[in-house]
Amino acid sequence: MAKSFLFLLVMTMTCFSYAQKINVCETCPISSIKKAISEANNSDTIIIKKGTYKEHNILIDKPLTLIGENYPTIDGEMKGEVLTIVADHVTVDGLFIKNVGTSYTEDYAAIRVKRSNNFLIQNLVLEKLFFGIYLEKANNGRVFHNKIIGNAEEEYNSGNGIQLWYSNYIEIEHNYIEQVRDGIYLEFANNCTIKNNISAKNLRYGLHFMFSNNDTYQNNTFEDNGAGVAVMFSKNIKMLDNVFQKNWGTASYGLLLKEINDAEITRNTFSKNTIAINIEGSNRINYTNNNFKNNGWAIKVRGACYNNYFTKNNFLYNSFDISYNSKVNDNKFDKNYWSNYTGYDLNKDGIGDVPYRPIKLFSYIVNKTPETIILLRSLFIDIIDFSEKVSPIFTPDNLLDNNPYVKQIEW
Repeated sequence: MAKSFLFLLVMTMTCFSYAQKINVCETCPISSIKKAISEANNSDTIIIKKGTYKEHNILIDKPLTLIGENYPTIDGEMKGEVLTIVADHVTVDGLFIKNVGTSYTEDYAAIRVKRSNNFLIQNLVLEKLFFGIYLEKANNGRVFHNKIIGNAEEEYNSGNGIQLWYSNYIEIEHNYIEQVRDGIYLEFANNCTIKNNISAKNLRYGLHFMFSNNDTYQNNTFEDNGAGVAVMFSKNIKMLDNVFQKNWGTASYGLLLKEINDAEITRNTFSKNTIAINIEGSNRINYTNNNFKNNGWAIKVRGACYNNYFTKNNFLYNSFDISYNSKVNDNKFDKNYWSNYTGYDLNKDGIGDVPYRPIKLFSYIVNKTPETIILLRSLFIDIIDFSEKVSPIFTPDNLLDNNPYVKQIEW
């Protein structure tokens, strides 16, 4: 055993002793990034000095570390993809990449990681791009502390900031993404973590899930996007401690859930969205300790939603707290705070003595005839809402919070 350990130690030290540093600069013996990669051996480090390198279709096909010194610029000159990684154990750090080519047939990216494992993409600035960072059948990697600024104007000719396709066990952390189609897009991407990112001012979604399971997104901010986040056809998603705000528009929302099962939505803040959460065909989801404040609709249930549980949430000054499009309810609301609650608490236990009915008849009417929204503050609407509350005809008669809090919940 001792001899085997000694042999492994000697082999490891030998490998490290052969790893070299290669400098790239205008006056260096090697002035091209492509040439440096070609001449490098496995596990070498390439130091790219400050300057501008007009190169595209750079291929990293061996385990290497590329480090930019003082943010050197790689200018793709709009000719296509800039940097493609097809090897395991690659690190790219500290580069400024711009002018990615645009195509209607190819998804050109500033950086593409293809069929690779154990990679690190960090501290990059990407501008004037089509796609930013594109992970294709790549696993066990980290995308950390990058700034991605697009110039997208129309969805049909723009790409996404960070895209995962058939990629698993990826960490996406501390990135800033702005002015692309979707800030972060996941398709067939499982067991991924998305934390502490800011995704703002994007044309379509701040974050977009499709067919991706067992993922967590936490402590992210999704602000002023076409819509905040869309989670579709996925299961076992944890959505924790995020901020969804200022996602306004005729078809906009903070969070869209479509065909989602067995998820957890906890400690999120939904503020100033047209619709905070739009739900369709989603089941067995726990909504706990969320704040819904100053939204048009806090929760809009489109149908086919069963066994969802809403508890200890704050519903604060929304135009409509809950909206249903049918009389059927198989979801439970319990121990939430409703700013519109006018009941009493005679025994002073913090729970209202009168159940609260959060659905207004006017919400039902607006769903059927959107133009009636202009009557929102009229006395007539208050009267019909009161009559529906007393004797429900159009709204689910069993949709009640039987234990409403009388004070805003703190956590």
